[in-house]
Amino acid sequence: MAGSGRLALGTLPRQGWVRGSGPAVLSRLRDAAVVRPGFLSAAEEETLSRELEPQLRRRRYEYDHWDAAIHGFRETEKSRWSEASRAILQRVQAAAFGPGQTLLSPVHVLDLEPRGYIKPHVDSIKFCGSTIAGLSLLSSSVMRLVHTQEPGEWLELLLEPGSLYILRGSARYDFSHEILRDEESFFGERRVPRGRRISVICRSLPERMGPAEPRQPPPAC
Repeated sequence: MAGSGRLALGTLPRQGWVRGSGPAVLSRLRDAAVVRPGFLSAAEEETLSRELEPQLRRRRYEYDHWDAAIHGFRETEKSRWSEASRAILQRVQAAAFGPGQTLLSPVHVLDLEPRGYIKPHVDSIKFCGSTIAGLSLLSSSVMRLVHTQEPGEWLELLLEPGSLYILRGSARYDFSHEILRDEESFFGERRVPRGRRISVICRSLPERMGPAEPRQPPPAC
């Protein structure tokens, strides 16, 4: 599994942001698990962080979750954004979602403390559709994907501040995903120290759900 047989970072495809159990899974998920490093400028990252901080600061970190998937977190949903932030989210929509996809509203915001982590899970099809896209703020982290039926097949994504990750199709439905806790946070042989991490997560609408239907609690991601 991902903890053994680590590959040398210099041999990785996709410029070292994605590594996996072998060439076959890397090739098969080339367009399904995508990392776009540097998607945000430093100024754009600061814009989002500053806008989110007052709302997050009013909440306490929690250590259990309704589906037991997250530890050491606080979260919120946000539908009203500044003009600058709306422009960023429009770029996310253009980069990650197809022209026929409708996005869930509001946007899910997840704040992990330095010791926080997200356990392996697959987002329910009741709560989101075929595409998930997230902006990473403040701290680097490693996202691990493991095939639910073939655990020997895995990917790891290096998510640095300002990066955008996209999970779609098989990567979204057939693989669990998690954010590694600090003591497990390695990308190959490279140690990736965890700090506080904020993710801004956009999801496509679940199939057969209309935009006006009641929303369920947001899944972890």
